[in-house]
Amino acid sequence: MTHSPVNNHDAPIGIFDSGVGGLTVCRQIARQLPREHFVYLGDTARVPYGSKSQSTILCYARACARLLLEHDIKALVIACNTATAYALEALQEELSIPVIGVVEPGALAAVKHTQRGKVGVIGTRALITSRAYEQILASLAPDLSVFTQACPLFVPFAEEGWTEGKAIHAVAHQYLEGLTKKNIDTLVLGCTHYPLLRQVIQEVMGPEVVLVDSAEETAKAVAAVLEVKQIQNSSSAEGKTLFLVTDSPETFAYTGEKFWGAALKSIQWTDICL
Repeated sequence: MTHSPVNNHDAPIGIFDSGVGGLTVCRQIARQLPREHFVYLGDTARVPYGSKSQSTILCYARACARLLLEHDIKALVIACNTATAYALEALQEELSIPVIGVVEPGALAAVKHTQRGKVGVIGTRALITSRAYEQILASLAPDLSVFTQACPLFVPFAEEGWTEGKAIHAVAHQYLEGLTKKNIDTLVLGCTHYPLLRQVIQEVMGPEVVLVDSAEETAKAVAAVLEVKQIQNSSSAEGKTLFLVTDSPETFAYTGEKFWGAALKSIQWTDICL
């Protein structure tokens, strides 16, 4: 995959995720960079990525990047922890535009917040298997104790909007009970879907545990990259966001509103070819 650098400051930033979870990242970036334009791709036909193999995830990520490059983006954000873990380095090597993931920003936030040096990370099976957070946290703070837990059912619960009730509480207790015994003081929400389940996760973990959502730190990282590359949008007008989905736009609009915090506009179905 080859791509020439985009010199147009007004070009959009491309963002992709396996579904609607990455909207939490896109929303935070848009808040911090209100003059930028965005093209968001939700690969909703193939969600979730977290149960797929490394080679499949990399294949999907390349396909998403290729589609977004057709919109002449000036930077690419992988708004998916699993795809970041398995595809970030490859896409950074293959593309000539900046490529930013969400794992390192989340790890940096965890290091900043922890007081006892005991950090938990929850995510998809693929993310936890990759040990991406453990490796980055070890490089940032070698003395940290890191405890991980895969929570694969959290994604479909978030997608369906089941954020409260007996069912999700039972699932959360089953997944998180072990972490509650580790005396952690910081828990990284290692999937962009998980912020929608923040309330139930906080109830299970207890009020003293800080929940880290990588969206805000990722937005700071994107802003820093644009500044270093001197490709900030110079317009004084508010930026626009185009939403692309690989499955039902109607379903995306309904579920995505919970993640975006408002009704979604400009949603288009797109075919994605491997």
